[in-house]
Amino acid sequence: MQTKISTRHGNISDETRAKIEAKVEKLTRYFDRLTAIEITIDLERREQPQVDLKVSAEHRNNFVATVRAEELMAAIDLAIHKLEQQLRKYKEKIQERHRGSAGRQPGGAQAPKPAGK
Repeated sequence: MQTKISTRHGNISDETRAKIEAKVEKLTRYFDRLTAIEITIDLERREQPQVDLKVSAEHRNNFVATVRAEELMAAIDLAIHKLEQQLRKYKEKIQERHRGSAGRQPGGAQAPKPAGK
């Protein structure tokens, strides 16, 4: 999986970059078919940095989260939380789709009706 961090209107330290990479790597716990993670940090408004987090997965369009917060790491955490929710929901949707088809009987067979009056 590729991780790309870019900044606009400023720079971040290598230490901060390493912390961010470590945090976003944990997204694979929710969905293991991630192919790329792209983080864009906008420091135009230093008092409220904006974080755009885009995650690409196999057989799926991108998952996107955009957050503006008081601190950079708080914005990162909030964006990761939003993406975790999106990934969890998508994974549950996929699993439900597979469970639904496994429970059906081929040929449209139905349970026999009880004999009555």
